[in-house]
Amino acid sequence: MSKQKLIILFTVLIDVIGVGIVIPILPFYVKTFGAPPWVITLLFSAFSFCAFFSAPFLGSLSDKIGRRIVLLASIFSTSLGWLVFAFAPNILFLFLGRIIDGLAAGNFSTAQSCFIDLAKNRKERTASLGTLGAVFGIGFIIGPMLGGLLSSFSHRVPFIFVGILALANFLLALIFLPETLQKREKNKKINFNPFLPFKNAFRKKSLGGVFSAWFLFGLTMATMQAILALYLAKVFHWQASQVSFLIVAFGLILAFNQGVALKHFWLKKFAESDLILAMFVISCFCYLLMTRSILSLFLVAVFIGAFSESVLRVVLTSRAVGLSGEEKRGETLGVLSSIISLAMILGPISSGFLFQIKSSLPFFASAFYGFLALMIMFYFLRKNKGRKKELAVKAK
Repeated sequence: MSKQKLIILFTVLIDVIGVGIVIPILPFYVKTFGAPPWVITLLFSAFSFCAFFSAPFLGSLSDKIGRRIVLLASIFSTSLGWLVFAFAPNILFLFLGRIIDGLAAGNFSTAQSCFIDLAKNRKERTASLGTLGAVFGIGFIIGPMLGGLLSSFSHRVPFIFVGILALANFLLALIFLPETLQKREKNKKINFNPFLPFKNAFRKKSLGGVFSAWFLFGLTMATMQAILALYLAKVFHWQASQVSFLIVAFGLILAFNQGVALKHFWLKKFAESDLILAMFVISCFCYLLMTRSILSLFLVAVFIGAFSESVLRVVLTSRAVGLSGEEKRGETLGVLSSIISLAMILGPISSGFLFQIKSSLPFFASAFYGFLALMIMFYFLRKNKGRKKELAVKAK
């Protein structure tokens, strides 16, 4: 692996460790301010609301001025956001911290652009995305373990640590991070309308289908993730440290599946289209199993679901980037990030209200969203297959 790739991976790893530290702790920290469940889920949405507007702009900007400066600005904003969150005197400042981070939310999508810039072909692109996903998984192994240890001092300590960690990451990136974009679109006009990249993207029907399925895929995850800690605490009486170790297990699955199995098994044995359909079916089934209040069954469903979703994330991203063209990579990844942000706005809000009605309802909702995504991808993949056959006949 090249030196450039290793530096990018290390930058992503530090960033993800920070996220892994705070995710399992955040609901418990916010509870100390006397916040009800719907406010906790709304905090998740506040970040995503800002990221929805900023991500396509940052992705497009990175195509024009380069990846490095955009990634540096995003990392610095993350540091500032977490420090505001850590020292928040009240709930309003908690929201301010998430908003600051959300307005420059381009860390992972820009890092993806950096890595894809260095890929030579489609298979290498998918494998590269898998490698990034594996680093993401490693971050979620190290992060929650650190979070569990740091939270034993105070629920505020992990957020202070993450703010300082992000600042250190910014300084390291400033010194060592290379520029990977070879052909900059210097004449490209940067439009501040957040909906323009969506309009451009959906003009291509096959790409619009992937984006629609990606949104529903995001909803399935956002709906479940927002209430996972609350559900485990309410139904199975779990503590923050136990939730942290569950996320460590997620990280192990993610690291193995995307770092090893994807490249050496999944992509060799199956076509991308078959993987997409099969993994959506498995994911839907797992969400239905999660509605049962049996701990062993719930954990099995969570782990198998994490396995299928880690494959889906990579193959859907790879398909979208492949359909968009080389000159639109940054913008496309920005749109994908923005779509996930939209899902992270709507998912946690609806999840919080559904959870208050009945604790298992969010899992039924996730299964429904996954089924819709399956139907959309089945339609577009079948249509694309038919078009390829037609072109092959004409060529003869």
